[in-house]
Amino acid sequence: MTRYVAFLRAINVGGHTVTMATLAACFESLGLANVSTFIASGNVIFATATETAAALERSIASRLRTELGYDVDTFLRTDVEVAAISSHRAFPAARVAAAGALNVGLLATPLGAAGRKAMLALRTDVDDFHVHGREIYWLCQTKQSQSTFSNAVLERRLGVRSTWRSVNTMQRLAKKFPPASGGT
Repeated sequence: MTRYVAFLRAINVGGHTVTMATLAACFESLGLANVSTFIASGNVIFATATETAAALERSIASRLRTELGYDVDTFLRTDVEVAAISSHRAFPAARVAAAGALNVGLLATPLGAAGRKAMLALRTDVDDFHVHGREIYWLCQTKQSQSTFSNAVLERRLGVRSTWRSVNTMQRLAKKFPPASGGT
């Protein structure tokens, strides 16, 4: 069995209030095992023998659409991937310590060369970005509310869907749900 974390977009934001019990029930109805949630921002941990993450993402998104009545973009990462994301050093420690926030954006697929170039073109004195695999690390020098960057800007500029979490959340997830022995 492989343990995954589903990072869900549009959960408990923008007027879409969903209880964690409702989310867990949706995942359990798909036959997924050991389902639990982590903070109320749409992080669901589960195990499955299914090896095809893309098909699993589509199944989860479809079930959530049916149950919740709106589209919920779903981004899966294994526990091994979550550990790697949380420990990746996208920026020097001194810059991170001086910054207002460090977040990670999860994408369905890695950016191509043109997407990477467009992403890095969004850099300003306030915002810096690092692209690594299917993730974008965003270092905001000030309060995020003072930045001109947002998920909407990213999606308009790059034409991709994403969801964002703080690196602190990723680190807490990795600590609470470390990779299972045997690498899954």
